[in-house]
Amino acid sequence: VQLQASGGGLVQAGDSLRLSCLASGRTFDRYITGWFRQAPGKEREFVAVISWIGSTQYADSVKGRFTISRDNAKNTVYLQMNSLKPEDTAVYSCAAGSLFSTQTKNFNYWGQGTQVTVSS
Repeated sequence: VQLQASGGGLVQAGDSLRLSCLASGRTFDRYITGWFRQAPGKEREFVAVISWIGSTQYADSVKGRFTISRDNAKNTVYLQMNSLKPEDTAVYSCAAGSLFSTQTKNFNYWGQGTQVTVSS
């Protein structure tokens, strides 16, 4: 599976962005897909994950503001980010794996990141 993330940008606090993760290669709709982020000087952290049947889980820091969804017909997973905060600034990456997990070690395929910058 090859993954390509897009949709990042520079926004102001309170704005919204929608990230997309386009997959190609093997049967994408059978994979668990997650979004992770890494801020400068910090470790990569879990943001959200969605199973192939639509079950979801979120990090506490984004719960109620971010929504992960998938369109298997388009081989795409989305991350709708609302009410963005400066602390959401990071490089966001999508990943795919076979386990419903919040841990990076359980994701075998990674896309390149897309930068999200939220100004105050």
